Amino acid sequence: MAVGWFYLSFYALSLLGLMCVILTIYWMQLWHGGFAWDGTSRLMFNYHPVFMVAGSVVVYSAASLVYRLPQSWVGPKLPWKIGHAVLHLLAFILTVLGLVVVFQFHNHENTVSLYSLHSWLGIVTVFLFACQWFLGFVVFLLPWVSVWLRSLLKPIHVFFGAVILFLSIASVISGINEKLFFSLNNTTQPYSSLPSEAVFANSTGMLVVVFGLLVLYILLVSSWKRPEPGILSEGQPLLRDGE
Repeated sequence: MAVGWFYLSFYALSLLGLMCVILTIYWMQLWHGGFAWDGTSRLMFNYHPVFMVAGSVVVYSAASLVYRLPQSWVGPKLPWKIGHAVLHLLAFILTVLGLVVVFQFHNHENTVSLYSLHSWLGIVTVFLFACQWFLGFVVFLLPWVSVWLRSLLKPIHVFFGAVILFLSIASVISGINEKLFFSLNNTTQPYSSLPSEAVFANSTGMLVVVFGLLVLYILLVSSWKRPEPGILSEGQPLLRDGE
């Protein structure tokens, strides 16, 4: 039963994550003209929300959930550590690309950067993400760090992992809201009249929130956590159910 409920949650999460990315792409394609990597046009800016949703939320969450897979509980842990680090690195690269396109667009348009709450949240999130990945690589992947130091830093690493996910979702939600305020500032279709773009984008934002809540749920269920070496408590039945 535990195995079935875990995989049901996992597949539902995968579907939600894919939908978040697809709906963001569709939003930029249908209402904002699509994409172009030319360093100048608004079409380049349209990559920003796609990279941020895909990188800082969806791929980041996938990396965070690597150790929840029952297959990771048996055998050597190193391959799963590498997978965890590589997925986080991919998430970070996508997030940085999202920053690159928005800064290039702002520079071309002579627009001030880093003035809004959304931008402050985003920069803080990326900074913490970079620190988290670097320290995680040094402490948990390289072999020369002592076991007691890893044990000491592991709760902090886990805590900041959840904090970064929360900040990423907050950045995405505030970014969707800011984009709508800028796009729907005309008198014919103001944001307050809830035109079709506003309904679609708000719904996409709510889907991102639901995705994040499901990620946190999977991370917090104690029976779905990787057991400590040599320990499989009654609260962690997945491996026994799968025998």
